[in-house]
Order: sequence, then C-alpha cells, then structure tokens
Amino acid sequence: MHELAVYDGSGVSGGLYSRVVGWADAAPHWLDRLVELWSLLGLGLFALLMLAAWWRARDGGPVVMARVLASAPVVLIAYVVNSGFKGLVEEVRPCAQLRVRDTLESCPGPGDWSFPSNHTVIAFAAAAALLLVDRRIGAVAAVAAVLMGASRVWVGVHYPHDVLVGAVVGVLVAVPLVLAAGRAGPLVAHARTGPLRPLLGAGAAAAVAGPGRPVGVRRD
Repeated sequence: MHELAVYDGSGVSGGLYSRVVGWADAAPHWLDRLVELWSLLGLGLFALLMLAAWWRARDGGPVVMARVLASAPVVLIAYVVNSGFKGLVEEVRPCAQLRVRDTLESCPGPGDWSFPSNHTVIAFAAAAALLLVDRRIGAVAAVAAVLMGASRVWVGVHYPHDVLVGAVVGVLVAVPLVLAAGRAGPLVAHARTGPLRPLLGAGAAAAVAGPGRPVGVRRD
C-alpha cells in the first residue's frame, strides 16, 4: 500500500454522488436512456468536431492547421497521462465502494479505478484543443464536455470529484501542447505547396495579427 492511495473517495463527494444517483433513479425512463446513450457513445462527437475543425482550418492560416492536426494526438496524450494517474491513486469506483446496485451503467470490476474520469479527461482535452483553433466549434465541444462529465456521475460510475479533476487534467495537458504545436506552422505552410495540399488546404492569405489578436486563432 502506497501513501498516495485513495481507495475510498466517498468522504470527498460521496454524499453528492448518492444524491445524483437518486435523481437518476427517480428520473423518467427516456431521460435515463438518453444520458446512458450519451455517456456510452458521446465521445464520438468530439472526433466529428475535430474533423469539422480540420475542414474549416483548410482555409485558415498554417498555425491553425498545425494546432488542429495536433489535437487528436494531444487528446491521446491526456488519456495516457490520466491512466497513469489512475494507477497511482487507485480509487475504488463509487458504485462498488458504496455498494450501489441499481446504477444505469454496470459497475466496473476490481482494478478499474475511478479517479480521475477518463471520459471527462478526453472530452475536456478535446474541447480545450478545439477552443484554441475554432471558437464556434470549441464552444459546442465545451458544452458537450460538461454534459459528458455530468453523465458519468448520473450513470453511477464516478464520483463528482473524479469528473472535476478529470476536467482539470484534460485542460492542463491540452492547452500547452496545442499552443506549442502552433510552432509547426511554417512546416504546414511548406507542406501546403506539395502533394499534401489537398489535405492541408491552400490556406488564407498571410495572416497578420492585429492588436490583441493571436496569430492563427479563428474569430467567428
């Protein structure tokens, strides 16, 4: 047993977790099924939003495209970082710790740790990355990320603090990496003159930053 182990997270937000699970139990059947479906499949929306951001970036500056291309790898990095964090903390799932039988999603087995929430990390890392390249698409992703995090508590597999910390981890990993990826803008600009032009786009005319306007950030 190591000193950082937090095997029982019920003392942190177990009361709020029980309240939310109670709301889910009393909610209409259609709402529970909708939340359950979103929790299961909703991460696919972020992949579609990244595709949309790539398509729009084809008409933008090379910095924007460089950040878009980095978004998916950055989300993967956030997931790997969080998985290591989960293995370090080893928090038991709330449905197992509190012995809640009637959760919407089946309670994961032993060794499938709870803190922080992988779904939430992925969602918020994707949303943060998209906000740095396309504010309109990023705003949609941010709302979807909040709904994803909330759904993980609603279906009974995470404490609220698992979701909150997962959001922080996702943003803290994604923002500096996506910003750093913008330095590859000159490489993208060069690649746009070669055979990758159909994928990278021709880009807009040279983007010049005005006062207070970051280079390569789309304003809608």
